[in-house]
Amino acid sequence: MFITFEGLDFCGKSTQVKLLEDYLTAQNKKILLIREPGGTSISEKVRNILLDRNNAEMFLETELILFSASRAQLVREKIIPYLKNGYFVISDRFHDSSIAYQGFGREIPLDFVIQLQKFVIEDAVPGITFFIDIPIDEVLRRKSKVKAVDLDRIEVSESGFYERVRSGYIQLSETEKRFRRIDGTLSIEEIHQFIVEEITKYQNTTPETDNA
Repeated sequence: MFITFEGLDFCGKSTQVKLLEDYLTAQNKKILLIREPGGTSISEKVRNILLDRNNAEMFLETELILFSASRAQLVREKIIPYLKNGYFVISDRFHDSSIAYQGFGREIPLDFVIQLQKFVIEDAVPGITFFIDIPIDEVLRRKSKVKAVDLDRIEVSESGFYERVRSGYIQLSETEKRFRRIDGTLSIEEIHQFIVEEITKYQNTTPETDNA
């Protein structure tokens, strides 16, 4: 089963990824936990380039292509082989991030971004995507608690950028059946319980041979 987590920076998805990993581990499931960008030796090197604040001169097109290159490596080296071997693959971000961040946020032509992602991921489409949604003022509140020197190249973005990204995620959640939109202002435990319930429903209605 392929599960992805999406949302604005500081939405709490990484916390939920870890809780889900612990939950599935307790059930003796085989798990591959990955993050984007990253997840392979090559992809982690690309991650360092993408998130380095010293690379402020990076063009939007470069950013999109680097994210996509990292993802292409991850899909072929890890995601597809592990799904074929019966693993639960849990990804902290996936291709929807590029649609939301580079398509909506950076305003790169959306049709091109979507087509590029289809090429990159091939058949590795998530079964469930959890979108943890928080308002922009909550993003800014949580970001204010982080030291400026600890923010990466994406996290230093202004509120207008995050507004466009959130709009993209909301649109995806309304058009993609695999999306589960969650109120990110709920407690950590409430969000986790919702996630567990949705995964249980999915497992009860999906044939075991279907990895997607």
